Amino acid sequence: MKKVFIDGETGTTGLQVKDRLVNHPHIEIISIDQDKKRDVEEKRRLMKEADVTVLCLPDDAAKDSVILAKEEGCRILDASSVHRVAEGWVYGLPELDVTQRDKIKDAQFVSNPGCYPTGVILLLKPLIEAGLLSASYDYSINAVSGYSGGGNALIDRYESTNNAPIFGAYGLSFNHKHLAEMKKWSGLDNAPIFVPSVGNFRQGMLTFLPIQLKGDVTMEQLQAKLAEVYANDTFVTVNGFNVVADNSAPFLTPHGLEDTNQIELSVLSEPGNKSGILVAKLDNLGKGASGAAVQNLNIMLGFDEATAVNLR
Repeated sequence: MKKVFIDGETGTTGLQVKDRLVNHPHIEIISIDQDKKRDVEEKRRLMKEADVTVLCLPDDAAKDSVILAKEEGCRILDASSVHRVAEGWVYGLPELDVTQRDKIKDAQFVSNPGCYPTGVILLLKPLIEAGLLSASYDYSINAVSGYSGGGNALIDRYESTNNAPIFGAYGLSFNHKHLAEMKKWSGLDNAPIFVPSVGNFRQGMLTFLPIQLKGDVTMEQLQAKLAEVYANDTFVTVNGFNVVADNSAPFLTPHGLEDTNQIELSVLSEPGNKSGILVAKLDNLGKGASGAAVQNLNIMLGFDEATAVNLR
């Protein structure tokens, strides 16, 4: 048995990580007493006892916990956004390339990916590396997430009142904290234009990338390359060209993958068109957060990475 300390286990991500690990056959959860959750020395003691500490904390609090971990030489999986492009941290997206799982397995510090960047990177990176899309193109990304992605305050607003908005766009200052992550790990020359939004549903996410092709490249080629890259992947499914997997056409909904670690990638257009959209569908709390964290934990600790990643 390996021991895992979840620093911040009462937050949305922490609770979902804990719920998954309760059913993990090889991991024991060690918890901090709630009256000591701000006790630095108690945190230090638990970090030293744990094989890996998972940080499910606000960004500033995560920085403080990492200082403790570095002092004690502890292993950290950080679900906050502060270390996703930081020097000395391994990016915790196992599907990034063929070497990433080994990097995660051997790392002291792993940063769990953001929910929106997960879909963006898995769509763009292989197509840019294959020369089918340009790294210098000015990409626009539109996305919608369930309200659980906003944490406890937003969850309370939606679930405790009758006047929460049906839909709302945010991040309108266009300096969203996910931009650096998207740019670096997708291999882009420039940060994309990113317009996230929230809908009146608890879980699920859609990320859209409109594409206008030039030259001889076709939308069908984009789908074929994605299907080739992820053909044997456990968690990534590439739908057939211009196929909506849940047969809800003409609607594409963010639903169907709740409580799982799956992600579906689609290339949608009419045959012969030079324009279309790339789409990623995932659970913002699953592959977008806690499911991905448990997948990374499994890799770090030498277990089958599919163990206990789903809640269903």
